[in-house]
Amino acid sequence: MTSHDVVDVIRRLVGQRRVGHTGTLDPGAAGVLVLVLGQATRVAEFLSEADKSYRFELTFGMATTTGDAFGEITSIADASSLSEEQLADVLPQFLGEIEQLPPMTSAVKVGGVPLYRRARRGETVAVQPRRVRVYRLRLLRFWPGRRPRALLDVECGKGTYVRALARDIGQVVGVGAYASFMLRLRVGAFPLEASRTLEELSGLQAEGRLGEALVSMDDALADLPAVQLLPAQRLSVQAGLPLPLFRVPNWQRLPRDVPIRLRDRSGLIALARVEGGSLRPFKVLRGR
Repeated sequence: MTSHDVVDVIRRLVGQRRVGHTGTLDPGAAGVLVLVLGQATRVAEFLSEADKSYRFELTFGMATTTGDAFGEITSIADASSLSEEQLADVLPQFLGEIEQLPPMTSAVKVGGVPLYRRARRGETVAVQPRRVRVYRLRLLRFWPGRRPRALLDVECGKGTYVRALARDIGQVVGVGAYASFMLRLRVGAFPLEASRTLEELSGLQAEGRLGEALVSMDDALADLPAVQLLPAQRLSVQAGLPLPLFRVPNWQRLPRDVPIRLRDRSGLIALARVEGGSLRPFKVLRGR
């Protein structure tokens, strides 16, 4: 099942077309897929910037075209000499800001067309490596053998491909590898433990309790700084008018490089940026 398939299921479940997601989950992976409904589709881009955490299994001694178990085999090697210590020694090379070549079967666009579509057509295109960030990479377990396996946890920034990480680790240890299992544990503030399966959502909908699974836009964007609006300010913001900074408490502390939540007691009203001497709304989410 693809991420788009999940979106289609939710569209039918909730009876509306305005449903999207904040970042594709590979068809061969399981775990967290953050969905946005209605007005929340307008803030999906900010949720897609969130860091992510994965648990994945590496199988050594074989490489594939896709970096996972679903691609064609490109190399086979006897990896029985690979030890847990050897693997642990190379992992620090993949920490921090690194260059990563996206898999050909990925959603990265070249010339406006996703790579996976080009791959389906049999096209070969030059793909430029991208700079991504890996904050943490931890080896949990290692199983030796002719096809050794390892279980790892990774915390990474936007745009990092676990399949590419698996491929590159296999290249460095010299025997090839692919991701034989992938589980997304977290997307920003959304952990796997708080997620719902499609079956659970269907059950909640049947009982008229689907609201229990929903998170407000304000809570979803809680990592962004916020300004609490007075009633008169709320009306101005809802009209799309800038808010003078001198009327905002502690305005000196507001960052200029990230969106600011403008909210009242009922929740999120708009997103704004500091421009000159004012807070200028650029996404009004609740008009007059």
